[in-house]
Amino acid sequence: MQLHNKLNKAEAMEKLHAETFKRTTLSFYRYVILEDPQSFRDNLFVEWDQLDCLGRIYIAREGINAQMSVPEHNLEAFMMALNVREELKDMPIKWAVEDDGKSFFKLSIKLRPKIVADGLDDGSFDVTNVGKHLTPIEFHNSLDEPDTVVIDMRNHYESEVGRFENAVCPDVDTFREEIQLVVDDFSDKKDNKVLLYCTGGVRCEKASAYLKHHGFKDVNQLHGGIIEYARQIKQMGVKSKFIGKNFVFDERLGESIDGQVISKCHQCGGACDTHTNCANDDCHLLFIQCKRCSEQYDGCCTDECKEIIALPKEERVALRSKFHDKYSKSQIYRQRIRPKLDHLR
Repeated sequence: MQLHNKLNKAEAMEKLHAETFKRTTLSFYRYVILEDPQSFRDNLFVEWDQLDCLGRIYIAREGINAQMSVPEHNLEAFMMALNVREELKDMPIKWAVEDDGKSFFKLSIKLRPKIVADGLDDGSFDVTNVGKHLTPIEFHNSLDEPDTVVIDMRNHYESEVGRFENAVCPDVDTFREEIQLVVDDFSDKKDNKVLLYCTGGVRCEKASAYLKHHGFKDVNQLHGGIIEYARQIKQMGVKSKFIGKNFVFDERLGESIDGQVISKCHQCGGACDTHTNCANDDCHLLFIQCKRCSEQYDGCCTDECKEIIALPKEERVALRSKFHDKYSKSQIYRQRIRPKLDHLR
């Protein structure tokens, strides 16, 4: 019985692009206690692999967080399979706004200590005492209420390309950093109405409970996240108050919500909201790069990385350990990219 993907990336991509059927990109999460996460994970892999599902799924004792690509002809069977399991029954699904069917190239289901890394001791507060779930239109209308604090619970590279009007977007690299920063920086706003939002809602579940634990009285969260907001607002014909692009954690790296480009290329400063990973695999930094700079730098973030990928393979391997010892991903961004971006602003 196969319990893991056996294709390498090149083989998986070739198989994906050879498909003659359409796919649908969707996501969902649920906090639910799983008594045997390993068996739960293995059974899901067998079921979803048989349905040709692709995606990135995290499973922990506390629940499941999934971003997936499902063949349209298997979508009904997939939904039925979810409902058969008590843990996944009546699952709220978020459907992609822009979908080319190429969001994932393999099925990856991994066990994790938590479905979202937050660094919190869940035993120290009531994780079920979450904030009020607002529908997209309720959240939309609340944005203009006086003394309301709107907080983006995503990382800086996500909010850089898109965000709600008047939202506070903390300059952080991880959710782990942000959740404590928000509690500390907004300690004087505990009596204000607080609106939290993230991509699909999973981060706000934990964040809202943590804020309530620390004395915030009126905590609210966007139910279904930006993905569901964009879908419902479009259906209603209401002008979006989310501007720019919603960053997503798959091969697309983003889906435009209102057509605006609010960010800049990290190298030339021109209008751009296209994220890419540095072509130097030993760097692989996520950054924003326009087409012209991609050609100039051969898809790299700096001249140094451009020089590295031009070296023979043996020399690149020799440099690898030295490169990793010298820089972390965060350091690369802070030392190389951020100063240039600040200058462009």
